[in-house]
Amino acid sequence: MLGGTPIYILKEGTERESGKSAQMKNIEAAKAIADAVRTTLGPKGMDKMLVDSMGDVTITNDGVTILKEMDVVHPAAKMIIEVAKSQDQECGDGTTTAVVLAGELLSRAQELLEENVHSTTITRGYQMASAKAFEILEDLGQEIDLSDDEILKSIAITSMTGKSAEGETRKYLAELVVKAVKSVAEKDGKVYRVDMDSIKVEKKNGGSIGDTELIEGVILDKEKVHPGMPSSVKNARIALINAPMEIKKTEIDANIRINDPSQIQAFLDQEEKMLRDMVEKVRATGANVVFCQKGIDDMAQHFMAKEGIYAVRRVKKSDMEKLARATGANIVTGLDELTKDDLGNAGLVEERKIGDDDMTFVMECKNPRSVSILIRGGSEHVVNEVERILNDALHTVAIALEDGKLVAGGGASAVEIALQLRDYAATIGGREQMAIEAFADALEGIPRALAENAGLDVIDTLIKLRKAHKDGKRSAGLDVFTGDIVDMRERNVVEPIRVDRQAISAATDVATMVLRIDDVIAAKGNESKSSGGGGGDFGNDEF
Repeated sequence: MLGGTPIYILKEGTERESGKSAQMKNIEAAKAIADAVRTTLGPKGMDKMLVDSMGDVTITNDGVTILKEMDVVHPAAKMIIEVAKSQDQECGDGTTTAVVLAGELLSRAQELLEENVHSTTITRGYQMASAKAFEILEDLGQEIDLSDDEILKSIAITSMTGKSAEGETRKYLAELVVKAVKSVAEKDGKVYRVDMDSIKVEKKNGGSIGDTELIEGVILDKEKVHPGMPSSVKNARIALINAPMEIKKTEIDANIRINDPSQIQAFLDQEEKMLRDMVEKVRATGANVVFCQKGIDDMAQHFMAKEGIYAVRRVKKSDMEKLARATGANIVTGLDELTKDDLGNAGLVEERKIGDDDMTFVMECKNPRSVSILIRGGSEHVVNEVERILNDALHTVAIALEDGKLVAGGGASAVEIALQLRDYAATIGGREQMAIEAFADALEGIPRALAENAGLDVIDTLIKLRKAHKDGKRSAGLDVFTGDIVDMRERNVVEPIRVDRQAISAATDVATMVLRIDDVIAAKGNESKSSGGGGGDFGNDEF
């Protein structure tokens, strides 16, 4: 008010929450999201059933899948979901850990705010603790012998533990994962590079999870274009063509005037000759298998069948690139350019009936730089969950190869970092010390959640873990099946260092961002600008 006259800054109807109230509401919203996935953490985590507006059901305990499927409105809650998404993109695993840690950091910050510690002090302390945590994590990291497949299998098994695959099935899937990743890994000096796009995952209902198989080549969800073509081709010479094997249409409108009926047959004969010439160009190179990104004319299909050539049409661009990497073929953009040097090789190309669908398998490729995994399972829900499990495992093994370092799982690294952070906090003056201690308490939220989900006594478990680490057992973690404190390295419960590093980084970033917000302004929405009202436009455009 100025002289009794109101000054309008924001549009009428705008909701605004300021100060401590805004902070507390944001923290509560973020904590609610963390609590939603908390019970899915660890080998004894529970699953969630998600039902969308169409009635489609998803059953999973994969943190990022749960959060993506949830219809969240609150902006602070959406920020927590972004943590899970970034963790999934960077590491493929550890999404639940990152979200639970973010929720714990905000919960501890809430207690400090109630004790009148300023939010900027808390965020500064959290950033100091995060930087120190990275140092401790690097010290805890153990070099991986990349030729040791057993360690890589252990990483894959740790990633899959607590999900649909258990026992021998889990070991079998871990073997497939390690083989797949090592097949496509490329050595660049002393480091490895893994392009995850080189691993194709196809899924089909039917059979059991144990029927899942790795193909040293590419699986296409396509059938041969003509029933007269061979169903199986050994020692395949493969042509990849990104051009239509059809008669080209004129690019401009054109009329053809025919005065003599014999001219019709001449046109048809010419069309047939052009198609025959196309097939002859392919046959002349020695190719006996053709994958075409565009269409193949019916008559061309007939000629190819007569020549014993196996052909597939309308293959996706991404699949063409995978075929090129697997077989060594070059993708040509015109039949005139095709030579025998452009052909790739595969030991076997065959059509198989999987469930109700015919699929093309390109197998037995020598040194393939692209491989495929065919997932089988008793139902659609099982197949979808196995796909999510394999996605996590493939990513964790890939980043383990790239980084070459691992840390102990089972909450071991979290407890060790928390222990050392408390010692570090004592060396820091000022109120930041309280924030660093709060960060250490938040890290212990990971083993706390593991114990809760396993039905163990949380306080007793934490006391035992702290004592083990105080005694110098840096790899001591919780065996959720027995409740004992064991050496996680000896049990081969290990994970890539990047999973923990990214979880701490993402959780710290989102916690500090939420804590620095002291004003939430909910705009009424975009409306057409009115000529009257004076202040309304300012609220919409400038604030």
